[in-house]
Amino acid sequence: MDTPTPRTIRIGNATIGLLGFDTAMNQALAARMEESEAVSFILEAVKTSNYIPASMLEKYREAISREYRKLTGQGDESSPGLTIRILGSGCISCNSLQTLVIDAMERAGIAADIEQIHDRDEIWRLGVMATPALMINGQVKIAGIKPTLAQIVQWIREESLVK
Repeated sequence: MDTPTPRTIRIGNATIGLLGFDTAMNQALAARMEESEAVSFILEAVKTSNYIPASMLEKYREAISREYRKLTGQGDESSPGLTIRILGSGCISCNSLQTLVIDAMERAGIAADIEQIHDRDEIWRLGVMATPALMINGQVKIAGIKPTLAQIVQWIREESLVK
Protein backbone atom coordinates (compact mmCIF):
# COMPACT_ATOMS: atom_id res chain seq x y z
CA MET A 1 0.00 0.00 0.00
CA ASP A 2 1.33 3.44 -0.93
CA THR A 3 1.87 5.99 1.77
CA PRO A 4 -0.33 9.04 1.19
CA THR A 5 1.41 12.27 0.33
CA PRO A 6 1.20 14.88 3.07
CA ARG A 7 -0.69 18.07 2.26
CA THR A 8 1.15 21.17 3.38
CA ILE A 9 -0.64 23.99 5.13
CA ARG A 10 0.56 27.06 6.96
CA ILE A 11 0.29 26.74 10.73
CA GLY A 12 1.50 29.78 12.60
CA ASN A 13 4.86 30.71 11.10
CA ALA A 14 5.60 27.26 9.70
CA THR A 15 4.48 25.21 6.74
CA ILE A 16 3.54 21.72 7.93
CA GLY A 17 2.79 18.53 6.00
CA LEU A 18 -0.24 16.60 7.26
CA LEU A 19 -0.99 13.02 6.24
CA GLY A 20 -4.68 12.33 5.65
CA PHE A 21 -5.61 16.00 5.46
CA ASP A 22 -6.98 15.89 1.91
CA THR A 23 -9.04 12.77 2.61
CA ALA A 24 -10.59 14.26 5.74
CA MET A 25 -11.18 17.59 4.00
CA ASN A 26 -12.94 15.87 1.09
CA GLN A 27 -15.13 13.87 3.49
CA ALA A 28 -16.11 17.05 5.36
CA LEU A 29 -16.88 18.84 2.10
CA ALA A 30 -18.94 15.90 0.79
CA ALA A 31 -20.94 15.82 4.03
CA ARG A 32 -21.51 19.60 3.78
CA MET A 33 -20.47 20.07 7.40
CA GLU A 34 -20.63 23.44 9.09
CA GLU A 35 -17.20 24.98 9.58
CA SER A 36 -16.81 24.23 13.30
CA GLU A 37 -17.96 20.63 12.86
CA ALA A 38 -15.67 20.17 9.83
CA VAL A 39 -12.64 21.59 11.64
CA SER A 40 -13.14 19.22 14.59
CA PHE A 41 -13.65 16.28 12.22
CA ILE A 42 -10.54 17.07 10.16
CA LEU A 43 -8.40 17.72 13.24
CA GLU A 44 -9.38 14.38 14.78
CA ALA A 45 -8.70 12.61 11.46
CA VAL A 46 -5.22 14.06 11.01
CA LYS A 47 -4.31 13.41 14.65
CA THR A 48 -4.40 9.68 13.91
CA SER A 49 -1.48 9.93 11.44
CA ASN A 50 0.38 13.04 12.61
CA TYR A 51 1.91 14.27 15.84
CA ILE A 52 0.21 17.46 16.94
CA PRO A 53 1.60 19.06 20.10
CA ALA A 54 -1.09 19.92 22.63
CA SER A 55 0.23 23.48 22.85
CA MET A 56 -0.35 23.92 19.09
CA LEU A 57 -3.93 22.58 18.89
CA GLU A 58 -5.47 26.05 18.58
CA LYS A 59 -3.07 27.06 15.79
CA TYR A 60 -3.87 23.82 13.92
CA ARG A 61 -7.58 24.49 14.40
CA GLU A 62 -7.19 28.03 12.97
CA ALA A 63 -5.18 26.77 9.98
CA ILE A 64 -7.67 23.99 9.21
CA SER A 65 -10.52 26.48 9.50
CA ARG A 66 -8.78 28.84 7.07
CA GLU A 67 -8.24 26.00 4.55
CA TYR A 68 -11.87 24.88 4.88
CA ARG A 69 -13.13 28.43 4.28
CA LYS A 70 -10.90 28.70 1.20
CA LEU A 71 -12.26 25.49 -0.29
CA THR A 72 -15.87 26.41 0.40
CA GLY A 73 -15.37 29.87 -1.11
CA GLN A 74 -16.04 31.65 2.17
CA GLY A 75 -12.55 32.68 3.10
CA ASP A 76 -9.97 35.29 2.51
CA GLU A 77 -7.18 33.57 0.60
CA SER A 78 -4.51 35.89 1.91
CA SER A 79 -1.92 34.69 4.35
CA PRO A 80 0.78 36.60 6.18
CA GLY A 81 3.97 37.16 4.20
CA LEU A 82 4.99 35.77 0.85
CA THR A 83 4.67 32.11 0.05
CA ILE A 84 6.62 30.86 -2.95
CA ARG A 85 6.05 27.38 -4.35
CA ILE A 86 8.34 25.74 -6.86
CA LEU A 87 6.48 22.97 -8.64
CA GLY A 88 8.28 20.16 -10.41
CA SER A 89 9.82 16.72 -10.21
CA GLY A 90 12.92 17.84 -8.31
CA CYS A 91 15.03 17.90 -11.46
CA ILE A 92 17.95 20.20 -12.23
CA SER A 93 15.61 22.83 -13.71
CA CYS A 94 13.50 22.89 -10.53
CA ASN A 95 16.56 23.14 -8.32
CA SER A 96 18.04 25.95 -10.43
CA LEU A 97 14.69 27.76 -10.24
CA GLN A 98 14.90 27.57 -6.45
CA THR A 99 18.42 29.04 -6.58
CA LEU A 100 17.10 31.86 -8.81
CA VAL A 101 14.24 32.53 -6.37
CA ILE A 102 16.66 32.76 -3.43
CA ASP A 103 18.89 35.15 -5.42
CA ALA A 104 15.83 37.24 -6.37
CA MET A 105 14.70 37.44 -2.73
CA GLU A 106 18.17 38.60 -1.75
CA ARG A 107 18.22 41.27 -4.49
CA ALA A 108 14.73 42.46 -3.57
CA GLY A 109 15.53 42.40 0.15
CA ILE A 110 12.31 40.49 0.81
CA ALA A 111 11.88 37.29 2.83
CA ALA A 112 9.43 34.53 1.91
CA ASP A 113 8.58 30.94 2.68
CA ILE A 114 9.80 28.68 -0.11
CA GLU A 115 8.20 25.31 -0.64
CA GLN A 116 9.05 22.73 -3.28
CA ILE A 117 6.19 20.53 -4.41
CA HIS A 118 7.20 17.32 -6.19
CA ASP A 119 3.97 15.34 -5.99
CA ARG A 120 2.35 15.25 -9.45
CA ASP A 121 -1.18 15.03 -8.02
CA GLU A 122 -0.64 18.09 -5.84
CA ILE A 123 0.82 19.99 -8.80
CA TRP A 124 -2.23 19.15 -10.92
CA ARG A 125 -4.56 20.04 -8.05
CA LEU A 126 -2.98 23.50 -8.14
CA GLY A 127 -3.90 23.75 -11.83
CA VAL A 128 -0.37 23.45 -13.22
CA MET A 129 0.21 21.21 -16.23
CA ALA A 130 3.82 22.11 -17.14
CA THR A 131 6.90 22.22 -14.91
CA PRO A 132 9.03 23.74 -13.61
CA ALA A 133 6.48 26.24 -12.40
CA LEU A 134 6.63 29.15 -10.00
CA MET A 135 3.70 30.13 -7.79
CA ILE A 136 3.75 33.19 -5.55
CA ASN A 137 0.96 33.63 -3.00
CA GLY A 138 -1.22 31.09 -4.79
CA GLN A 139 -0.83 32.68 -8.22
CA VAL A 140 1.03 30.83 -10.99
CA LYS A 141 3.57 33.24 -12.43
CA ILE A 142 5.15 30.93 -15.01
CA ALA A 143 4.97 27.26 -15.99
CA GLY A 144 7.09 25.16 -18.35
CA ILE A 145 9.70 27.88 -18.81
CA LYS A 146 12.45 29.01 -16.47
CA PRO A 147 12.02 32.76 -15.81
CA THR A 148 14.82 35.29 -15.64
CA LEU A 149 16.17 36.65 -12.39
CA ALA A 150 14.74 40.09 -13.24
CA GLN A 151 11.23 38.63 -13.75
CA ILE A 152 11.33 36.87 -10.40
CA VAL A 153 12.56 40.01 -8.61
CA GLN A 154 9.70 41.98 -10.19
CA TRP A 155 7.07 39.39 -9.19
CA ILE A 156 8.36 39.21 -5.62
CA ARG A 157 8.28 43.00 -5.30
CA GLU A 158 4.78 43.20 -6.79
CA GLU A 159 3.40 40.52 -4.49
CA SER A 160 5.05 42.04 -1.41
CA LEU A 161 3.24 45.33 -2.16
CA VAL A 162 -0.11 43.57 -2.34
CA LYS A 163 0.17 42.41 1.29
